[in-house]
Amino acid sequence: MGLFSRKDKTPKGNSFIAASHSTGSFHSATSRDIVNRGSAGSFMSGGSPLSPMSPVKLPKVDLPRPPDPQLDPVGYLRSLGAVRERSNIILDKATRNELNHFDVDLDKLPDVVTFVAGLIKRDYEAPFTSIPGHGRYQHFCVGGRDRIAHLLSTWPESVDSTERCRRLIDLFLVSVLLDAGAGTQWSYKSKENGKIYRRSEGLAVASLEMFKEGLFSSNPGNKHQVDKEGLRALTVEKLESGLQSRPDNRLAGLQGRTELLIRLSAALAEKTDYFGVDGRPGNMIDHLLSHPSTQASSILIVPLPVLWNLLMNGLGPIWPPSRTALNGVSLGDAWPCQAMPNPGAASWESILPFHKLTQWLTYSLMQPMQSLLNMHFAGQELLTGLPEYRNGGLFVDLGVLNLKKDDMERGLQNYADYCRRSGTKAVEVAPMFEPSDDVVVEWRGATVGLLDVLCAEVNKALKTELAGAEMTLPQLLEAGSWKGGREIAEINRPNTKEPPILIDSDGTVF
Repeated sequence: MGLFSRKDKTPKGNSFIAASHSTGSFHSATSRDIVNRGSAGSFMSGGSPLSPMSPVKLPKVDLPRPPDPQLDPVGYLRSLGAVRERSNIILDKATRNELNHFDVDLDKLPDVVTFVAGLIKRDYEAPFTSIPGHGRYQHFCVGGRDRIAHLLSTWPESVDSTERCRRLIDLFLVSVLLDAGAGTQWSYKSKENGKIYRRSEGLAVASLEMFKEGLFSSNPGNKHQVDKEGLRALTVEKLESGLQSRPDNRLAGLQGRTELLIRLSAALAEKTDYFGVDGRPGNMIDHLLSHPSTQASSILIVPLPVLWNLLMNGLGPIWPPSRTALNGVSLGDAWPCQAMPNPGAASWESILPFHKLTQWLTYSLMQPMQSLLNMHFAGQELLTGLPEYRNGGLFVDLGVLNLKKDDMERGLQNYADYCRRSGTKAVEVAPMFEPSDDVVVEWRGATVGLLDVLCAEVNKALKTELAGAEMTLPQLLEAGSWKGGREIAEINRPNTKEPPILIDSDGTVF
C-alpha cells in the first residue's frame, strides 16, 4: 500500500463532538439553550457547527500570570506556562545541535513537514475545517462508530445536559488515566460487536464498556458514573478482568494503572470543593460554573488556567510518590534534565515539566463541556504538544533526532535485560529506557519544542489549501503528528508497530 494511498476522509454529518472539533469550535446557540436541551437527539440535531478555524471571537479575558519561579518554584513548575517555557530551553539547544543524547539534523525537518502535510491532505478535505482537536473522544469512535453519541442516546430525557456532561467527564477522565502504553501483546475484544481493538483505541473501548457495566460506580441507581467509592473498590483482578489482560494477552503496567485509579479515589474524597461530597470527577463542572472568574453575561467563558489548576491541584495526590518533588511537594510529570541550567543542583532550574496526562485530560475534558454546555475556554493557546512516544517517535523515525552511539548501546542493553526479565521475544529490537532516564526527558522536551515548529511549517506548506485559515496545534496533533508517528512506526517496524525508542512504562506516564 502506498504511503498516501489511504483515502479515509472524515465522515460528514452530525456527531456528538461536532460542536467541539477544535479549541475554537462551538455551536452558535447560547449556553442557556444548550444547558436546557434534555436529550441526545435534540443536541445532535442542532445547527451546523461553526468552522473550527473560524472560532467565535471571545471578549478579552485577563489570564492569571504564572507564579514567579524565584518566589514560588513549585507553583511555577506546576503551571501550564512552564511547560513550553522550559521546553524552549531544550529546543534552543536542539537548534544548535547541543543536546546531550541526540544528534539533531534540522535538514530532515522538511521531510517531517512533507510527511505530515501529506497525511492531512490524504485524510481531510481542504481547507481542513473538519479536523477535530486532539482529544480522547476520537478514540471512542474507532471503526467509524460514534459510541459517545450512542451512549448519550441511551439516557432518558430526564437526564439534563449538565448531568450528561458530568457523566462524560467521569468517563473521559478515567479513560485518559488508563491510556498509557498498552504494550505489543495486548488487544481487547469488544463485548458489543466482537471486534478486536488495540493500543489507545482498545483502551478507550475497554474503558467505555467497563463504565457502562458500572465498574467505577458505587451508585446502584446510576451505573454510568465514576465516584470515589467505586474506584476505592477496584482491585488488580477486577481491572485485569475488565481489560481482558491474561498471560497470553498481557497489558503493560496493569498494577500501576490500578494503583493510579485507587489513588484517584482518595483524591476525589479529599478535594470535595472540586469533586463534591460524592467524589465524582464530573462535579468539576459545578466548580467551574461557580468560579468567580467565570464569565456568563453573554457567553459562558472559563479561563483555561482555572480548569488547569483544578486538575493539577485536584489530581495532584494521584501521582506515585517516587516522582520528582521540590520542597516536599510532588510535581507530577516533571523531571530533572541534564540539559537544563544547573543540572547538578537540586533546584527548580534543573527540572523540566511536561504534565502530559494533565494536558491530555485538558484537551479531552474540554470536548464534552464545549459540546454539551457551550462552555468556552479562554487561553487554550497555552496548551502544548504532547510529549509522548508517537509525537516524539515521528522526529526520531524521520531523522531529525538521532540517538547518540553510547546511549543507543545502553538502550539496547536495557531492552535485552527487559526481554530476559519479562520473557518477551525480541522481534524488532529497539533501545529502551525508564521514564526518568535523562534520554527520555530530553527527548520529550525536544518533542514539545519541535511540535510548535512543525505546526508553523505545516501551515506554511498548506497555505494554499488553507485558503486564509490556520491550523491549530490541537488539529496538527490529531491529523498529523500523532497519526504520523504511529504510521511511520508501522512502516519501520511492521511486526510490533512500536516507537523507535521504547519506554519501560509503569502505566502512569505514557
